[in-house]
Amino acid sequence: MQRTYTDELSGHVGRRVRLAGWLHHQRRLSRLTFLLLRDARGLAQIVVDGEPPHWHAETVLEVEGTVVAVEQAPGGIELHDPEIRVVSPAAEPPPVELRRPRLKEQLATILDHAPVALRHPRERAKLRIAAASIAGFRGALDRLGFVEIQTPKLVGAATEGGANVFAVDYFGRKAYLAQSPQLYKQILVGVFERVYTTGPAFRAEPHDTGRHLAEYVSLDAELGFVRDHRDVMRVARDTVAGMTDAVRDRAADAVALLDVDVPQVPAEIPSLDFVEAQEAIERATGEPVVGEPDFAPAHERWLGEWVRAEHGSEFLFVTGYPMEKRPFYTYPDPERPAFSRGFDLLFRGLEIVTGGQRLHRHEDYVAALDERGLDAAPFAGYLEAFRHGMPPHGGFALGLERWAARLVGAANVRETALFPRDRSRLLP
Repeated sequence: MQRTYTDELSGHVGRRVRLAGWLHHQRRLSRLTFLLLRDARGLAQIVVDGEPPHWHAETVLEVEGTVVAVEQAPGGIELHDPEIRVVSPAAEPPPVELRRPRLKEQLATILDHAPVALRHPRERAKLRIAAASIAGFRGALDRLGFVEIQTPKLVGAATEGGANVFAVDYFGRKAYLAQSPQLYKQILVGVFERVYTTGPAFRAEPHDTGRHLAEYVSLDAELGFVRDHRDVMRVARDTVAGMTDAVRDRAADAVALLDVDVPQVPAEIPSLDFVEAQEAIERATGEPVVGEPDFAPAHERWLGEWVRAEHGSEFLFVTGYPMEKRPFYTYPDPERPAFSRGFDLLFRGLEIVTGGQRLHRHEDYVAALDERGLDAAPFAGYLEAFRHGMPPHGGFALGLERWAARLVGAANVRETALFPRDRSRLLP
């Protein structure tokens, strides 16, 4: 008999079916025992006349039974007259209580036991939303004529300079885990003009906050022949809109389970200059923020509230960040050389996208590296692309876990990361 999934049962009322999954929970009521079976798509109730053998939760079962419509059953459907076969017994009870509507354990315990905890429907739903987001990212850029690439994660030079890199021994030579695919995606603009990639990025930053990870999934895009950073912002807007559409379409059940408010992305996302944003914050709060090189998290939250009140938008572009806070490849504003043609996209008061226009002339790169005190030799392969002609270009990057956490309302980015890596966590 072909396997049926739990979300297909309503189309099989009155017929015998075969389910397969994990024993989620069981309870005894008078002479009947009710088993909840969980598979990748949901839960189904199985009614057993009498008391079945004692199985630990998470035992893998196959069940053949008759589908019956019962109003009070979960989903209005249950299986009667079951024949049950144990496929793989659980050796002991699970370390977290998966039967509860929400996990009651502390986040550290959930992360310690992620191989089991991720089976919980709500934890699984967060990951489904992340998966749909990646599909939306790819789909939006495919429609815009981008080519997907995969870039090395072992590199010979730090992408952005600085010390926030993980050094590794590469056959007796020093190498690094890539901070981003930035240099490679710029090189590939000279090949395909429009490229994107998804994959891990590594930052050895001494952060221990709810918004930072040492390893995260970076969604990156780069496009050539731009007029300025606003061309890049338009593509970023369309990409995020594609991601929200995909979450609605591909993860509807997860959205419903988590009661996620999937935002509408405005046709034109409101935009505010960095200095203007600082001045607005200072006027409203009395804090002396003008002249600071970046926003504090509290300031990003204020901007999120401001754009919602003033424009009815969950999103805000902030443009013109100071050059001192941007990487060496950033294009300066010709009218304000101390400020960049760079931008951030804030979503519900949190930065989720960073991007901008890049330098494209070889001599500008040589000068920028020299100004930052960076040796040009490790960047020789990168600079070769610019020595042989590159168009004006720009791009952006989005951290998947941070985006998903903001979307589902998670307080900590680790809640939407598969096996997160931070200063203290390297297992499981």
